[in-house]
Amino acid sequence: MKIHKEGYLPIAITFVITGIILALFITFAFAIFGFVFLSILLFSYLFIVIRFFRVPKRKINKVPDGIISPADGQIVIIEKCIENEYFKDERIKISIFMSINNVHVNNYPIDGTVTYVCYHPGKYLVAKLPKASFDNEHNTVVVQKDDEKVVLFRQIAGLIARRIVSYAQVGKDVNQGEEMGIIRFGSRVDLFLPLDAHILVNVGDKVRAKKTVIANF
Repeated sequence: MKIHKEGYLPIAITFVITGIILALFITFAFAIFGFVFLSILLFSYLFIVIRFFRVPKRKINKVPDGIISPADGQIVIIEKCIENEYFKDERIKISIFMSINNVHVNNYPIDGTVTYVCYHPGKYLVAKLPKASFDNEHNTVVVQKDDEKVVLFRQIAGLIARRIVSYAQVGKDVNQGEEMGIIRFGSRVDLFLPLDAHILVNVGDKVRAKKTVIANF
């Protein structure tokens, strides 16, 4: 397991702030019980920040005709809806909610070429809400394998998440399971699939990036 490069600065800042607060406490208000309690509190927070940016080692579950999960989390929505940004037709939407305990690295669900990338500023509503897909800050990426195999997925910021990082570039050939980006501190990823896709997950299922097969074309 390693730490994601996007975590280096936040972790360093948290570590420095922890040290400063403890040093000030020792200097101006030293008390054994208070120092122990404050130390536990600060180092617990530091642990949470470090854990958030973890990148576990996983072998990619390559499925040529499959769509693998682009994120760790829980399936919260499976429904048909109109996708208005790119396809402008009816698609199957599958929403994956990532809690603060999940790995937050996002990966490409299929092999193909990136044909569309668009970042949208927005609100920071609770990521589980259906309208968060459109109202919240989000980043949309489309990957096309061929004329029939096209997947749109959307990184969505949540109530706590305040930064979406995407490495997707239009025209770039990408591999299934390859890293696409990361969302910081609680968020969601939506997948928009063809209507004839064979869905293999249900609402409430826990899924893992690079591993869980969400659907087959």
